[in-house]
Amino acid sequence: MEMTAQEYQNRKGQSYKLLLWFAMISMVMMFAGLTSAYIVSTSRKDWLKDFELPQAFIFSTIVIIISSFTFHMALSTIRNDDRKKTSLWLSITLALGILFVILQFIGFGQIIQMGYFFTGSESTVNTSFLYIIAILHMAHLFGGLIALLIIIYNHFKQKYNSTQTLGIELGAMFWHFLDILWILLFLFFYFY
Repeated sequence: MEMTAQEYQNRKGQSYKLLLWFAMISMVMMFAGLTSAYIVSTSRKDWLKDFELPQAFIFSTIVIIISSFTFHMALSTIRNDDRKKTSLWLSITLALGILFVILQFIGFGQIIQMGYFFTGSESTVNTSFLYIIAILHMAHLFGGLIALLIIIYNHFKQKYNSTQTLGIELGAMFWHFLDILWILLFLFFYFY
């Protein structure tokens, strides 16, 4: 019994989604290990008790939440074959993703202005952990931005429509994952 083209596409999509789930679960485990090490380190004598996250991290969190909404809108509009709105939402998502990265670096600068450093003799355990975790998240976000650029390229090549949305679906899944991951990390650092 031969498989139809649609059945093949469905199986291919399920395989890609499963692989993405495995990748995301491994990322969660990595960040869980880092946050566990952060918690264990709070008992150190050189731990800063009064450290506060800079405002730029709050703004970057708001930006990434909005970008998740815009990516969702891109997926919704392509499912309705509205290519023009899909282009708009994908472009806004890209701009917000870049703004998130800029705000993260502004946040690092604000930490340095507060007199805390990430490495060297003037660094603290708090800021070193924050730096490592935020940089690792940004590395994954760069992967998300590259995926988004490929999605935008494929969209302009007219590879997506209401019946073929797999690339945008995978991109949106990963983007929402990065969004949720950053929110959890931000709340962890803010309240812990």
